[in-house]
Amino acid sequence: MTRANDGRAGAFATTQLLTPGDNCWRIEPADHFSLIVDADDYFAAARQAMLGAKKRIMLIGWDFDARINLCHPGETDEGPTQLSDFIIWLVDRNPDLQIYLLRWDVGMVKAVFRGNTLATLLRWKAHKRITARIDSVHPFAASHHQKVVSIDDSLAFCGGIDMTSERWDTRDHADDNPDRTLPGSKTPYKPWHDATSLFDGKAAAAIGELTRERWKAACGQTLKPLDTITSQWPASVKPTLEKVNLAIARSYPEMKKRPAVLEIERLYETLIAEAKTLIYAESQYFASRRIAIAIGKRLQEPDGPEIVVVNPLTADGWLEPIAMDTARARLVSALKHLDTHNRLRIYHPQTAQGNPIYVHAKVTVIDDRVLRVGSSNFNNRSLRLDTECDVALDVADNAEQAQTIVDIRDDLIAEHLGVSPETVAREYAASGSMIATIEKLRGQGRSLIPYEVPDLNDVEKWLADNEVLDPEGPESIFEGFAGDSRTKRGLFRGWYMVRKLRFRRHRD
Repeated sequence: MTRANDGRAGAFATTQLLTPGDNCWRIEPADHFSLIVDADDYFAAARQAMLGAKKRIMLIGWDFDARINLCHPGETDEGPTQLSDFIIWLVDRNPDLQIYLLRWDVGMVKAVFRGNTLATLLRWKAHKRITARIDSVHPFAASHHQKVVSIDDSLAFCGGIDMTSERWDTRDHADDNPDRTLPGSKTPYKPWHDATSLFDGKAAAAIGELTRERWKAACGQTLKPLDTITSQWPASVKPTLEKVNLAIARSYPEMKKRPAVLEIERLYETLIAEAKTLIYAESQYFASRRIAIAIGKRLQEPDGPEIVVVNPLTADGWLEPIAMDTARARLVSALKHLDTHNRLRIYHPQTAQGNPIYVHAKVTVIDDRVLRVGSSNFNNRSLRLDTECDVALDVADNAEQAQTIVDIRDDLIAEHLGVSPETVAREYAASGSMIATIEKLRGQGRSLIPYEVPDLNDVEKWLADNEVLDPEGPESIFEGFAGDSRTKRGLFRGWYMVRKLRFRRHRD
């Protein structure tokens, strides 16, 4: 399949894609912005940023493992390498520094049984300028899934990487990396692909506000904003872009005293609807009926965009495969029937020896204009049940920055294919199709492997179709399973709109 490639870095639609109050919370400027791929670089960058903190560090996450090392393997600096000791060392060396850690309460139950975690928590708790809390202010079965770091209200990280075990890896995802082991042991874990972002300016100040609001909701304590402090940009991180306007989008579930915030859901719907040529996405899951409906509408257009999604081969854990893999199978099967123009592909990456690389990154690139990175996935929980935070930038008015967006996309795809970004760019320019490009470049060893829909038994189909393990929101957990196809709970609720659109097009 070949699609026309206009080759225009900076040829854009005139519509504004990011709108505060609709698909984002607010848009603020950043002097510098970087996409950081994989935890080897993230942990080192976060460490450097925290070394420069003057007044306050806020670590907000789904999980923390105090045993992890934050330095590149084999490297050291003036402080301890392990997170547990590093946090205490930071406040001991700077009498003006306060550190706040907030994590999901359910995840904390598991963490207590990790090595010396309980002892570390007691050490942190004993220090008057370290405050560690758990966040239980969420609906039943929901999780706090944001992964943000705020430093002095002037530097911020936002993305998908947790400061925990089984996350560290390098971009080569080598099969035999001796450093990719569980903390305090030689037990290896699987290759892991992830991403986050780093930025400064008023956008970072907004993340500071977001973390303070979440801290107040969880702990009842009001933290005042800091006076203007210029934090030092980590020396190891080269800014990807400069002088950008950064949108911050959130998901908050509906609660008794707080309405739902659906900015991320609206952001996904907007980006999918407005894409012109190519939607490239990396996501841990593909299980959201709303995103599938949005994609299904675009697949039926005679000149709609190509859609390339990179997922893991299977979801992590024991429960997630039942919930997410079955839903993915059902949704992809339905979308294949709509993909009459052959514009949808889902791949999973593998190592040089053919072992699966787990995709935990949550990145979306739309054409040559929009980059989105955050904590949310293509699943129901991320849109309406869990607490999420994403950032996005639209460079529609800047041709040079648009080329950088293209370079980011090609670099990510090249990493998965085991080729150079220049090779991806050259083949895409020649074919005008990213699907054709990937199909030409993929092969044995390090590569992208097409997703194949598995056979599901009746129980798996029922679990997926009724969203039993991936509910759309707090109210969905307790919904019944009766009703007609337009109103009942289920993976294909609302699908009639896509079928109706398809029928209309065939009739016309």
